[in-house]
Amino acid sequence: MPRFAANLSMMFTEHDFLDRFDAAAAAGFEAVEYLFPYDHSPDDIAARLTRNNLTQALFNLPPGDFAAGERGLAALKGRAEEFKTSVDRALDYAAATGVKRLHMMAGLASSADVKALVTYQGALELAARAWPTPASIC
Repeated sequence: MPRFAANLSMMFTEHDFLDRFDAAAAAGFEAVEYLFPYDHSPDDIAARLTRNNLTQALFNLPPGDFAAGERGLAALKGRAEEFKTSVDRALDYAAATGVKRLHMMAGLASSADVKALVTYQGALELAARAWPTPASIC
């Protein structure tokens, strides 16, 4: 039987973000996902999950400057410290929400760029070492 998570970045947009948890539960969803939680405190999100008996399915690590077109940091040369900070921030949210899966966004880099590939591999290794329990960073 398929199980679906409500994507709160795209669904129930007539509500403020935190109120979308209530709407998802009222619609019968048992899990939620969204692009980024970082405009709200980990505790506020955790409270909405608990109040609605929802599971957090997934969210993305911070993307860099999303408004400027950035779509991740993991493969971007010279951004290692910012990436490490983004992992730490995401793990704070992971601890609060109980999520077991994070999406590590590579960023806009060519797959033919060997330095970007090496940077991405290093970022993946750093993120995997930072994760406190068996889970997924994809």
